[in-house]
Amino acid sequence: MQEKVIEIKDITKTYKLYNKPSDRLRENFSLTHKSYHRDHNALQGINLDVYKGECVGIIGTNGSGKSTLLKIVTGVVAPTSGTLEINGKISALLELGAGFNQEYTGIENIYLNGTMVGFTKEEMDEKLQSIIDFAEIGDFINQPVKTYSSGMFARLAFAVAINVEPDILIVDEALSVGDIFFQSKCYQKFLDFKKAGKTILFVSHDLSSIIKYCDRSLLIHQGKQIAVGKSSEIVDIYKKILVNQFDEKDVEKLSANADSGDKNQTKEEFQQTMNADNQTSENNSEEPDKMSGVWKEKMVNNPKAVTYGNGVAEIIDYAVIDEHGNLNPSIYKETYFSIRMKVQFFKDVENPIFAYTLKDIKGTEITGTNTMLEKQTLERVKAGDIVTVDFNQKMCLQGANYLLALGCTGYEAGEFTVYSRLYDICNIEVVSDCNTIGYVDMDAKVSYL
Repeated sequence: MQEKVIEIKDITKTYKLYNKPSDRLRENFSLTHKSYHRDHNALQGINLDVYKGECVGIIGTNGSGKSTLLKIVTGVVAPTSGTLEINGKISALLELGAGFNQEYTGIENIYLNGTMVGFTKEEMDEKLQSIIDFAEIGDFINQPVKTYSSGMFARLAFAVAINVEPDILIVDEALSVGDIFFQSKCYQKFLDFKKAGKTILFVSHDLSSIIKYCDRSLLIHQGKQIAVGKSSEIVDIYKKILVNQFDEKDVEKLSANADSGDKNQTKEEFQQTMNADNQTSENNSEEPDKMSGVWKEKMVNNPKAVTYGNGVAEIIDYAVIDEHGNLNPSIYKETYFSIRMKVQFFKDVENPIFAYTLKDIKGTEITGTNTMLEKQTLERVKAGDIVTVDFNQKMCLQGANYLLALGCTGYEAGEFTVYSRLYDICNIEVVSDCNTIGYVDMDAKVSYL
């Protein structure tokens, strides 16, 4: 049985909001107990169990209550109601440098923070050099932190938090600070921490990082808990919230998957069907303009793809076209191919945007583009129009299976609007006899001089 290290039960946090400071005083001294405030529920009924060795993400829009929840977990803020149980030593990066004394030197702040989490001076003596080495701020370690740049401040704060050997690490957007080299170093330390079986609570707007690092995720919106589950599935629901397309049925589907025991099988099962179907893809490839029926019927489709939109337009067909002009979801590396979609419009639309994204089977977005980025936006389409869009490019990805997402979006009265989206709708297999490191082949030419 897994050891539970964080247990959050029905946590609620309510703040009193006053129109002006004097109202607080008037309320406190009111003989009739008249109320001069209005309640703001920053959190309402949050429930989450976190187990030892898990990395759990927390996502949501700005102001949804993510940071408030972390402050409650770390003891900075008390909940209005509900219970919280913590089993282990916490190190938190809520706001980088929180708890630092601006007048103290870097060295003095290292000892100060060590004392705050319960270490003796002798224990911090042993950790001091590793913290200094990780921070890499040179002689500034002996200067008051008020003289630090924001980058140096971030380096020291992260170095202290990550090197005090906590049982539970709480990170709130802290991995996106500093230059690219420091970020890489932070992520490596983050991975080392995870491999060591430590527990991590990770808040980030970087959805690729949430999918990559977090075993499960909690989605909060406007203070309310929307769902907890597999990170890639929670991210898909969150993306709907971002474009005002959220439907509670999405959560019901997620719960149904969990109840049927296949919550963690969505993409794995799809991967198995990919491998079987792709063996016959070359025999079934046809020229897309000469096919009977629709293109998508010849693709390796995902039965659990997420589709939504406001109904102004609909992606009615799609295809992957190989270098010979045939419909073929298996593409050879270093050949030219096309991603094609057909969109039907039901209303007049100004400047529609057509897009595609390729993800790996873990849900990490690898590459993609859209007609706005490519400066090929149509000025206007009319109701009843059917637009076929073709993205032609060279396949530079490594040999593997990838998930294709398609979209038709735009802006209405300045607001981003989703007309039609198909997430992870089908598979593209890249065939290669020579894979290099990572996702992309840089087409290196080797010579000896």
